[in-house]
Amino acid sequence: MSATAEQTKPVKAEPQPRSVRVVLLALMIAMLLAMLDNMIIGTAMPTIVGELGGLEHLSWVVTAYTLATAASTPIWGKLGDLYGRKGVFLTAIVVFLLGSVLSGMAQDMGQLIGFRAVQGLGAGGLMVGVMAIVGDLIPPRERGRYQGMMAGVMALAMIGGPLVGGTITDHLGWRWSFYINLPLGAIALVMVTAVLHLPKKERSQARIDYLGAGLLTVGITAIVLVTTWGGTEYAWSSAVIMELIALGVAALVGFLFVESRAAEPIVPLHIFRNRNFTLMSVIGFLTGFVMFGAVLFLPLFQQSVQGASATNSGLLLLPMLMSMMVVSLIAGRMTTSNGKYRIFPILGGALMVVGLLLLSRMDTDTSRLTSGVYMAVLGAGMGFLMQITMLVAQNSVEMKDMGVASSSATLFRTLGSSFGVSVMGALFNSRVQDAMAERGGAAVTQQSAQLDAASLAKLPDQVREAYQFAVASGTQAAFLLGGLIAVIGFAAASS
Repeated sequence: MSATAEQTKPVKAEPQPRSVRVVLLALMIAMLLAMLDNMIIGTAMPTIVGELGGLEHLSWVVTAYTLATAASTPIWGKLGDLYGRKGVFLTAIVVFLLGSVLSGMAQDMGQLIGFRAVQGLGAGGLMVGVMAIVGDLIPPRERGRYQGMMAGVMALAMIGGPLVGGTITDHLGWRWSFYINLPLGAIALVMVTAVLHLPKKERSQARIDYLGAGLLTVGITAIVLVTTWGGTEYAWSSAVIMELIALGVAALVGFLFVESRAAEPIVPLHIFRNRNFTLMSVIGFLTGFVMFGAVLFLPLFQQSVQGASATNSGLLLLPMLMSMMVVSLIAGRMTTSNGKYRIFPILGGALMVVGLLLLSRMDTDTSRLTSGVYMAVLGAGMGFLMQITMLVAQNSVEMKDMGVASSSATLFRTLGSSFGVSVMGALFNSRVQDAMAERGGAAVTQQSAQLDAASLAKLPDQVREAYQFAVASGTQAAFLLGGLIAVIGFAAASS
C-alpha cells in the first residue's frame, strides 16, 4: 500500500459538532438494524419453521436476504452519488421497514422468503448509506474514529443478536423478531430527516445505467447461489452449479464491457485504477471470507467439542468480538490523532494469520481459556482491518465517487463472507464425514455438525468421542484454510 493512502483531503464545510453527533447516532441505529436483523432471525428460525412449515425452503429465508442485499448495494451507492444521499438513504430505511412489517405478517414460507428479499433490498441501502454519509460529513483525518465506532456496532450486533432473538422469540413470538425493527427504524428516520443537512445536489440528467445494473445483479446472484448451493444442495460438479458459474462469468464479463462504455456507469471502473482502492477491495474480500467463517465454525466447535450450550457458545465469542471492537476503536483514534494508518492493515493481516493458525491447532483437549486467547488474537487482527479498509477506500477516491467506492468495498466484503462460509463449510463437512468414517461413527455422519451438547450426551461414549474428534478435525481444516487465505491478505497489505 503506497504512502499516498495516508494523505488527507480538504473538506469544504464541516457541520456543527452537535449535529454530527446526532446524525452519527441515527446512522449507527440504521447500521444496527441491518446487522442485528440476521443475528436475531437465526435464533427464531426453528420456531418459524414450526409454525409456517416449509422446512425444505428454510435456507432461502437467509439466501433471499443475502442475495437482495448484495445485488442492490452498488445500485444504492450509485443512486446516492447521482441524486443525493439523504433522500436515497431515507428511502432505504423505508424499504427495510416495509420488508420487516411484511415479514412479520407472513402466513407461509413462500411469503416470508419474498418479504425477506424486500428487507434485503433496504438493507443494501442502509449499509452503503451509512458508509457514504460518514464519508461526506467527516473530514478524512477524522474518519478513523467513526469507522472504529462502526466496528463496535458490528461487534455489538454479533454479541447481542442471538441473545435478543432468543428472548423475543420466547416471550413475544417470532413475528416480533421483525417488528422490533420498527421503533428503531422510526427513530433513525426522524433523526436523519430533522438533523442531517448535506449540500444540495442538482438532479442528475444522466440516465441510469440499467443494462449495467441488470448484468451486475445477474452476476452477483449467480455467484451467491454458487457459494450457497455448491456442496450442499448440489454437487460442485453438477450441471446446475456449472451453469450458474457460466452465467455468472458471462454476466460479469458483459458488465465490464458495458461499464467501460456507459456515460454514467453503476460502478466506474476508473476507481480500480487507484492501487490503494483495489488493494483494500481485495483485503476486504479476504477479511469477510475469514471473519464470517470464524463466526460460523467457532460456535460449532464450542457446542460439539467443548460442551457449551447454544447461548453460552455465543457468549464464548466475546474474546474475539471484544478484542475486535477495542482494537478497532484504538486504531481509529490513533488514525485521527496522527493521520497515519499504513501500519494497521499490516498488523491486522499478521495477527489474523497467527490467530487462524492457532485456532487450527485446537483439538478435543483444548480448554475454553486457550481457545478464548486464540480468538482474541484473531479478533485483534480483524479489528485492525474491518474499518480501516473502508477508510482507505474512501480516501482513495474523489467525493463524487464516495457512494460507489463505499458500495464496492461493502460488496467485496459481502461476497467474501459468502465464499468463506461456502468453501470453509464444504471443507469442514468433508473432513467431519471422513473422520467419522475412520472412527466408525457413520451412524451420525449424515447429521454433519448439527448435534448440540444435549444431543451429544445421549450418544454412546464411543460414538460421542468419535463425533467430537471429527468436529475438531473439521474445525482444524477450516481454520487452516482460513490461515492460508489470510496470508494472501497480509501480502496485499504489505505490498
